[in-house]
Amino acid sequence: MFQRYFKSRRMARGVEIEDAIMNVERKEKAIIEKPFKRGGLSVAWYLVFCVLLFLFARVFYLDIISGEYYSLVSAENRIRKIIVKAPRGNILDKFGNILARNSPSIDVVVVPSYLPKNIEDKKILAGKMADILNMNPGNVEIMLLSQNEKSADPVLLKENITQDQSLILAEKINELPGIALDKTAIRKYENSAIFSHIIGYDGKITKEEMDKNSGYLMTDYIGKTGLEKSYEDQLKGVYGAQRVEVDSRGVVMKNLGIISPQAGNDLILNIDQELQKKLYDSLSAMLEKGETKTAAAVAIDPSTGGILAMVSLPSYDNNLFASGISSDEYKKLISDKDLPLFNRATSGEYPPGSTIKPAVAVAALSEGVITPTTIINGQGGSLNIGSFHFGDWKAHDPSDVRTAIAQSNDIFFYTVGGGYGNIAGLGMDRMKKYENMFGFGSPTGVDLPGESGGFIPSEQWKLDKLDEKWYIGDSYHCAIGQGFVLATPLQLANYTAAIANGGTLYSPRLVNRIRKSDGTDSYVQPEIIRKNFISPDIMQVVREGMRQTITAGTAQVLKTLPVAVAGKTGTAQFGTENKMHGWFISFAPYDNPKIALAIIVEGGGEGNSSAVPVAKEVYDWYFTRNNTP
Repeated sequence: MFQRYFKSRRMARGVEIEDAIMNVERKEKAIIEKPFKRGGLSVAWYLVFCVLLFLFARVFYLDIISGEYYSLVSAENRIRKIIVKAPRGNILDKFGNILARNSPSIDVVVVPSYLPKNIEDKKILAGKMADILNMNPGNVEIMLLSQNEKSADPVLLKENITQDQSLILAEKINELPGIALDKTAIRKYENSAIFSHIIGYDGKITKEEMDKNSGYLMTDYIGKTGLEKSYEDQLKGVYGAQRVEVDSRGVVMKNLGIISPQAGNDLILNIDQELQKKLYDSLSAMLEKGETKTAAAVAIDPSTGGILAMVSLPSYDNNLFASGISSDEYKKLISDKDLPLFNRATSGEYPPGSTIKPAVAVAALSEGVITPTTIINGQGGSLNIGSFHFGDWKAHDPSDVRTAIAQSNDIFFYTVGGGYGNIAGLGMDRMKKYENMFGFGSPTGVDLPGESGGFIPSEQWKLDKLDEKWYIGDSYHCAIGQGFVLATPLQLANYTAAIANGGTLYSPRLVNRIRKSDGTDSYVQPEIIRKNFISPDIMQVVREGMRQTITAGTAQVLKTLPVAVAGKTGTAQFGTENKMHGWFISFAPYDNPKIALAIIVEGGGEGNSSAVPVAKEVYDWYFTRNNTP
């Protein structure tokens, strides 16, 4: 009995112990599992929440904050704005004859962002383009490989392609990613050699020009010289734009509308086309008779300062530049010793010779060095100062100022310029004062680039520059337009016009008015540099002396013209070989001047044998072309 009791007792305890162990295990498992379930679920939900929050924030940023920006980016990838170039303004003479106009042309351009991304594909494209355009494959390949792939700005590949090339490209354009045809225009210049130094030319813009001028594309044309350059802002129109939808290769799928371009303004010049041609032809014929090949001439309306004609010889064909001049053609031009690209009329600086004498006469009369009746002895053709001899071109009788101008008496002007005997003389500084008043020594302000200002020395200048004192002989030489004195043909024409009109010095102008695209004209008002700077009585004395040049002086060949002419011949030595430039300045008609003319034949000898015959031929034509002197 006791045994059964203890046995059952042991069994009950074992069950209790086993139950206790199982309870402990369950509690431990519960302790372990419960935190895991609760903690794992919290982390998962936290991660999910963070991801959803990030996605929501990103969508909010892309759609709300930057939605407009990304919409534009998307539109730019799909919708392109193609520039529609504006026609350049025409250039016309005073009677409406066209001197410069536009001629349709097609360029081939590259749009870098639409080029193939693969280098080998670019090389294949380069080979195709080289074959079509007859270009060097290596050059085309380098051009394509060097482009910024992110840029959508067109870059010129070849300008002014042929019609056959444009047809081939138009047919194959969908097979040539990144290649486009650009409809543009090149300049066509009428009578190009006759007007090239006035009109100038335009050409493709360079990187340097892009940096200095805003609002241009690398495929644009820009004025390089002449009026094309100085009036670039007026001649250049306002571009329009065409919006198109394109595919991923840049192929146009749909037109979305156009903003029309605004044409550039036209320039109406003071230039008389027929007078320009006559002056050009007459000068050219004179050069053919001699050894010299260089000359220049300028004609001005004394009442306005408007330039009626401007010729520089030799000249050049500006159409060569407009259509894309070859390297051989350009080398030929720049290597020509006669400098055909150089505008002698505005930039050539020459000793003016005796054409300066009317200005010296004005100075002497204004300063009281002489009076209109002062007589100066001709000294037998030579003025002697110590051991130095200052000769005249011939011996003259005693002369007053009118006769001295007409006969071009050097001794008279030596005396009034530097002094001799009982005549004190002006001295260089007083001569300079009056020559500056007439516009010598500074640019005239003509509306062309590259004008030179000539040079009028001073006594102090020689000391500072050459470390030499000023001698009386220097004054003598400068008084007859030699020595250090330099002037341009344009300055001499403008000075002659001021004498002709009685004392008004204008800033000469080629452009008379600007015609806007709406047909209205904006006139370029004459700009007066100075007026009434010389007494009318003194100006009249000088004018009378210039009239006597024709009636009894060095240009009597002009007496037979249908109108009365006044003028002054000039011969200026230059270089070390005793060569001479031939000058003639003049105006006509004498009582009511319509034209002032300055002519130089470089190395042409005496003015009365080279420049004067040209003036005669031009005046004879000019005042009889309408049979109304």
